[in-house]
Amino acid sequence: MPILSPYGPVQNLALAAAALAIESVAGYPDVLFQAIGHPVTWQGRAIEACDRRLNFGSPLRRRLGGLAALVGLLAVSIAPAALLQALLAQSGLGMAALAALAASLPAQRSLYAHVMSVAEALESGGVEAGRLAVSRIVGRDTSALDEAGVARAAIESLAENFSDGVVAPAFWLAVAGLPGGVAYKAANTADSMIGHKNARYLDFGRAAARFDDLVNLPASRLAALWLVFAAATRGKARTAWRCVSRDARRHRSPNAGWPEAAMAGALGLQLAGPRVYGGVLVEDAFMGEGRREATSADIRAALALYRRACAIQFAGFAAALAALVAL
Repeated sequence: MPILSPYGPVQNLALAAAALAIESVAGYPDVLFQAIGHPVTWQGRAIEACDRRLNFGSPLRRRLGGLAALVGLLAVSIAPAALLQALLAQSGLGMAALAALAASLPAQRSLYAHVMSVAEALESGGVEAGRLAVSRIVGRDTSALDEAGVARAAIESLAENFSDGVVAPAFWLAVAGLPGGVAYKAANTADSMIGHKNARYLDFGRAAARFDDLVNLPASRLAALWLVFAAATRGKARTAWRCVSRDARRHRSPNAGWPEAAMAGALGLQLAGPRVYGGVLVEDAFMGEGRREATSADIRAALALYRRACAIQFAGFAAALAALVAL
C-alpha cells in the first residue's frame, strides 16, 4: 500500500469517497449551520463585500474588480483548507476530521429534499403551491408556469445541480483534496451571486462566470455518464446516451445540457427549451425526445434516478480507490 501524502491521489480519492458517504447519511446538520454557518455562507459574505467595494466605474474597471474579487476569494478559501489538510492528514483521527469538513461541500441530501418538496407541493397544494416551492430552487420566472412547467423546472434543476452541487465538489476533492473542493465551492458561489448577465454584473461577474464554466466542464460530463449508467436500471441507457450525444452541445450553457439531456432521455421527457428569466424570454434548444407534459410522478422518477446516480458515483470513487491501493 502506498504511503499517503497530504495531497496524494489515494488520500484525495479516499477523502472524496468519505465525504460523499458522510454527507449522504448525515447531510450538514442544522445545529452546526445555526452555530457556525456553512462554507458557502462565509464565501457569500466575502463576495458581498467585494461587490460593495469593487463593483463601480467603467466596464473595464468593473471587469478588473471582478477578477480581483475572484482571485482574492480563491486565495482566502484555498489557504486555510491547504493548512488544515496538511495538519490533519497525517493520522487516522485527523483524516476523519478532514472527511467531516469535506462532507460540507457536496449537497446530495439537501438537493433531494428541495426537489422532493416540489413534488409534494404539487400533490398536496396544486399548481400555486408547486410554483412557490420551485421558485426556491430555480432562477426563472415561475408565476405563469403550469403543472408541467413546474415539474420540468424541478427536474431540470435536479439535473443541473447534480452536476454542480454533487459531482463537481466530489471531483475536485478527488483531484486536489480539501483545497480543490473548497476552491470549487468558492467559484460556484461567486458565479451564483455575481455571474449574471444584467446591468450590474455583466462586467463585474464576467471572470466568475467564465471560471465557473471552466471548472464545471469535467463534472458535467461525468454527471451525464452517471445518469446514463443509472438509466440502465430503467432500460433507458441507450436513449439517454443518444440524447446526450445529440442535444447536450445545443444547450445555451456549456455544461447544463449534459446532465439535462441524460435526464431527459432516461425519463422520456423533453427538458429545457424556451424559458423566462427576469421577464425576458430566453430561447434554448430542447433536450430529449419525449413528452413535455411532466407531472409530480416524473419528479419522483427523476429523484429515484438521481439516487441511483449518486450511488454509482460513490461506487466509481470506491473502485478507483481500491485500484490505486492495489498498485
